[in-house]
Amino acid sequence: MINLARSRFGFLLVLVLLLPVIGVLAQDAASEKVVWPDLGGREITVAVENAYPPYNFINDQGEAVGWDYDTFNDICLLLNCQPVYVQTTWDGMLIAVARGEFDVAADGITYTRERDETVDFSILYQAYDETLLVRADEDRFSTVEELKALPDYLVATQIGTTNEITARELFDADRVQSYDVFGAAIEALLNRDVDAVVVDRPAAEGYIAERGEMKTLGESLSGIQGLAFAFPPGSDLIHPINAAMSALMASGRWDEIYAKWFETQ
Repeated sequence: MINLARSRFGFLLVLVLLLPVIGVLAQDAASEKVVWPDLGGREITVAVENAYPPYNFINDQGEAVGWDYDTFNDICLLLNCQPVYVQTTWDGMLIAVARGEFDVAADGITYTRERDETVDFSILYQAYDETLLVRADEDRFSTVEELKALPDYLVATQIGTTNEITARELFDADRVQSYDVFGAAIEALLNRDVDAVVVDRPAAEGYIAERGEMKTLGESLSGIQGLAFAFPPGSDLIHPINAAMSALMASGRWDEIYAKWFETQ
């Protein structure tokens, strides 16, 4: 997590993260007994894109890996469940979750009020900002305004994301190229078909670690936002997964997984 996110968002995030644990304690205060969720070996389908490092991706050995995998494996260890990871496309992921086709979606999903109208969310688990990802040798611009001053500039992003919304707010519509997957936007950047990619900063750092030859700009494109897991409305998994997330955070295991996929990138 970036320092900027921690300083502005940290206190609120901690309060939100503690709510499920407080709720468990309060519900059983009369018996002075904490009831821990046990899902009895239940299989949980987890939607992932496998194209969004470091959250989920296919490594050089052909293995599906990333922060989402390690995190949900540990969540299910605590809850006695079996994660079943299902690869799907981003553009239909939240629609499928809303219809109950998946139990939960990972994939670094930004919480928004609009999305909250069709799916339910876990507690927030990461704060971040958006950035411009550019080629490592880029020296023509270091801010949005400098980029916009270039003749015939183009920026890329992924369709249906909050990054696409940000890109269309900052740049003229005919200057934004939206791709089905971020990987295609990255290829367009490296092939010099576009000048920059609008992307979440943690994902940008993941692509830099995977591909190299790129860097992020210091300018933040939007305010601090939060990531959460998405569930079908009214899912009975929201409370136990919130509790497991809070337990992993309290134990320090959450930070270990974070460091593995982000701080070492």
